Amino acid sequence: MTETNPSTDDYYEPGIYEIRIQGHIDDSWAEWLGGLTIKREENGDTLLTALVVDQAALFGLLRKVRDVGRPLLSLIYIEPHHSDAPDFK
Repeated sequence: MTETNPSTDDYYEPGIYEIRIQGHIDDSWAEWLGGLTIKREENGDTLLTALVVDQAALFGLLRKVRDVGRPLLSLIYIEPHHSDAPDFK
């Protein structure tokens, strides 16, 4: 029987991620977090949007988000060709 393993190629491709954290953080965190976009929402959460070059960079970013001291609420991968995807260049 042949097993099908997921391709590891996807782990080395850039991707856009939305990271939602509880509470507001100010724009001064953007550079320390790697130049991502910070959006403070009316419900009190903060939405961080970043272009991440690969899975290793994503895990590094998540470590930094942890160090901000706010609870992580969600992590969402945005399809690059999705209409809501920000234009990172």
